[in-house]
Amino acid sequence: MDKIVKKNKFFINNSIKADKVMLIDSEGKKRGVLDRSVALKIAQDNNLDLVQISDGKEQPVCKILDFGKYLYKKQKKDKLNKKNQHIIHVKEIRLRLNTGEHDLVTKLNKAKKFLEDGNKMKFTIMFRGREISRKDSALEMLNNVAESFSGISEIDKKPSLEGRKMFLILSPK
Repeated sequence: MDKIVKKNKFFINNSIKADKVMLIDSEGKKRGVLDRSVALKIAQDNNLDLVQISDGKEQPVCKILDFGKYLYKKQKKDKLNKKNQHIIHVKEIRLRLNTGEHDLVTKLNKAKKFLEDGNKMKFTIMFRGREISRKDSALEMLNNVAESFSGISEIDKKPSLEGRKMFLILSPK
């Protein structure tokens, strides 16, 4: 049980550098501030490890526990948290005012798949040259897009003009 190991940023047994530690026993009760050697002796008597849980201002907090079991539970908990975490990606589809009808249908079908997968969708209409004067038709196009996805999505950001681009952001329901 005489491990001098630093695993995952934990100080264990003799690798604890502080002279005095705040000790928590294996049942979770505070034992108070003790010398490190006394705390190590208590841990060894119980065939357990003394693990530094956190650095305190004056004394680090140390707990008596089975380190292997503790690491196993911590890894399981971290893995479960990572599995339950859902990352939302923003997918972008770029359109132009003169995008053909069939091309638009194809792009909207792809966008529908992205929304069903749980991703946010960003529709961008890019203006070139004098097209910037046709903002009203671009706004109408984006409103039609939003209306076509009204059953499976909701509008995150209404159509807005920024520079030479007009955006619409949809998120899944």
